[in-house]
Amino acid sequence: MSAITHYLCNFKFLLFFFFFFLLHPILPTSTSQPITSSHSRPHPLFPCTPPHHSLYPFCNTSLPTSLRAQTLISLLTLPEKLLQLGTNASAVPRLGIPPYYWWSESLHGINANGPGVNFLGPIPAATNFPQVILTAAGFNRSLWRSVAAAIAVEGRAMYNVRQAGLTFWAPNINVFRDPRWGRGQETPGEDPVVTAAFAVEFVEGFQEVGERRRGGAVGGKRMLMGAGDGDGMMLSACCKHYTAYDLESWGGFTRYNFNAVVTEQDMQDTYQPPFRSCIQQGKASCLMCSYNAVNGVPACAQGDLLQQARNDWGFKGYITSDCDAVATIFEDQNYTKTPEDAVAVALKAGMDINCGSYLNRHIQSAINQGKVQEEDIDRALLNLFSVQIRLGLFDGDPIKGQFGMLGPQDVCTSEHKKLALEAARQGIVLLKNDRKFLPLNKHRVSSLAIVGPMANTTALGGGYSGVPCSPNSIFDAFSAYAKKTSHAAGCLDGVPCTSNAGFMEAVSIAKEADFVIIVAGLDLSQETEDRDRYSLLLPGFQKALVTTIAAVSEKPLVLVLTGGGPLDVSFAEGDPRIASILWIGYPGEAGGKALAEVIFGDYNPGGRLPVTWYPESFTRIPMTDMNMRADPSRGYPGRTYRFYTGPRIYDFGQGLSYTNYTYNLLSAPSKLSLLGSIKAGSENNMQHKNGYDELDYIHIDDVEFCGSLIFHVQVLVTNKGDMDGSHVVMLFSRVPKNFKGAPERQLIGFDRVHTVSYGSTETRIMVDPCEHLSIVNELGKRVLPLGDHTLMLLNLEHIVSIER
Repeated sequence: MSAITHYLCNFKFLLFFFFFFLLHPILPTSTSQPITSSHSRPHPLFPCTPPHHSLYPFCNTSLPTSLRAQTLISLLTLPEKLLQLGTNASAVPRLGIPPYYWWSESLHGINANGPGVNFLGPIPAATNFPQVILTAAGFNRSLWRSVAAAIAVEGRAMYNVRQAGLTFWAPNINVFRDPRWGRGQETPGEDPVVTAAFAVEFVEGFQEVGERRRGGAVGGKRMLMGAGDGDGMMLSACCKHYTAYDLESWGGFTRYNFNAVVTEQDMQDTYQPPFRSCIQQGKASCLMCSYNAVNGVPACAQGDLLQQARNDWGFKGYITSDCDAVATIFEDQNYTKTPEDAVAVALKAGMDINCGSYLNRHIQSAINQGKVQEEDIDRALLNLFSVQIRLGLFDGDPIKGQFGMLGPQDVCTSEHKKLALEAARQGIVLLKNDRKFLPLNKHRVSSLAIVGPMANTTALGGGYSGVPCSPNSIFDAFSAYAKKTSHAAGCLDGVPCTSNAGFMEAVSIAKEADFVIIVAGLDLSQETEDRDRYSLLLPGFQKALVTTIAAVSEKPLVLVLTGGGPLDVSFAEGDPRIASILWIGYPGEAGGKALAEVIFGDYNPGGRLPVTWYPESFTRIPMTDMNMRADPSRGYPGRTYRFYTGPRIYDFGQGLSYTNYTYNLLSAPSKLSLLGSIKAGSENNMQHKNGYDELDYIHIDDVEFCGSLIFHVQVLVTNKGDMDGSHVVMLFSRVPKNFKGAPERQLIGFDRVHTVSYGSTETRIMVDPCEHLSIVNELGKRVLPLGDHTLMLLNLEHIVSIER
């Protein structure tokens, strides 16, 4: 420890006791009586409410966050401390601290999955944005941030009227590894680069306050930073589920008892990067450990993983278990012999709070048995209270704070509804469009038949949906485009479609209509939390419904697919009677309008698939196999576009437009030299032979000046059609050949640009060779191959040679 560090530590220590003892005579200690009986005045709605409960040092906004948290902890009795370790934190009436629900949800809009949110007050609904998988398909960072910021405004407004907490458990940034996963819809897809980028944009947009928010305003109103450390937040976001979590219930395994066996290579290459970015770049204030075990150890008991987040990634926040992941340590995974052992191992690993009541029920017994010490409790409370203080929870009545003006008028605003519509527009993916069948000419369509089990429902948000502001069905949206619009579900029991009893009505309206649109696919009866799929085919008789209507329709069909998980629709891709196929995921409350605008040409589609769509034969692969890389020796084809070697229905990044685009590469280097960038003494590490077919590489840890190697790829994008549109530019790379375990290709950058008809737009994509051109070896270490790297843009390829 340096002299300066030693001085600062002593200074903070003295400062703590100065303020504590200065105010101590007028404050109750952990064993004294409250200032006034809690029965003599109404219970405060918020901590630090004047005049009786605002004089404690933890209420002093000019003090550093850590000092405020420490003074609060020092005033609590042990029983009071223990009651703070569950999601329903108990009140401390003598200190004026009301109860608090930690568990609020905001995945793609404020929703009531967690007990911290309700819609029973003056705010009866919240904007229902598209499910994450569709928003991610827009490949638009600024859109992602804007959606998160809008959700944050509504969340803070709901807190002000006591309908939500300040700590929200989103985003879900697990990589969508297997197409059958029921919660894949909640994620940004299968690519770790995209998932990491989404995590950063969501967390920053959700948490940031004051001048750090883009535009310097919230809800159209200028905000100022608070006092203290300058580390305030608008709301708290939570990176979940840490880590290697992507199985609900499949083949006799559940998320509660599944042990994810993951190689160190896959861990560092695929599963961990989104969490590292969420913490290091996004500065998330919460991390959630998952139910599953990782290589034999329950995630919430993995001290090395939890401490990696704090020590290596600089995590400053609280760690929560999933609900009730502490119980599963003992009850499902049999990792400990007693409940007390489960509580102890989770706390000592670094978990701070248990979602649920399991820890509350067993913590006192664990203390009595000497398995947990009070310092373990104090460490957890310091993290918990520090986050609450950063949120302004202990700053008194929020109406008087920097977000106090937010209220019901800031929820379901016209701006937020427009943003929900724009997110749905940008995410919709056009997968097939034979002979430019779409867009339809709105002036030549007199009658439409809208068929299918998802055509006339307002349940278009997917999992973790709240109460939408303005729910509308797809059928409602199309009614504005044709003089006569008719509907038939075809499947009388909805998406499961267990019989063809409703086919005749669908056939009848299809025969009479100018054009037929079939809306089929998935809903939450097929894929959701606690429910994985076993098949990639359309459920029940849905395929028969599509082919039956195709056989009687006068013109080719438009097939619209809902759901977050990939589908094997090869029958439709190869059928000329089905002219166009669109995927709309779970598009949210504005999804019907967005789809109608795309089909009738009011919006030019530009979304790209964020996941690979596999054939049904892929389901022979056990969902429990966590390996990403192909293994021909056992007939294993690998997973995701980076490593999968089998046939595809549609590829990652696939998506059509109503216009054509060409690229012109304006600038990119042809050669990079590592000379001067290598740490002294590292030269001998530049010619390793370990399994890499005698090709040279260098450990990234040996590159001292990565920043000096950064370059930009500048591209001119030209719209060759007669329709304006936005276009996603995707830059891939491929390392020199024969590097064992290297991806087939990997996305290293992307941008969404707007183009006008027959016009051109320039874009620049930054490439950090140490990050983007490197790969992870079998030991889990990141290395930079030397030689010719191939950059790929659509049909363009460019070689960048990296030399010593």
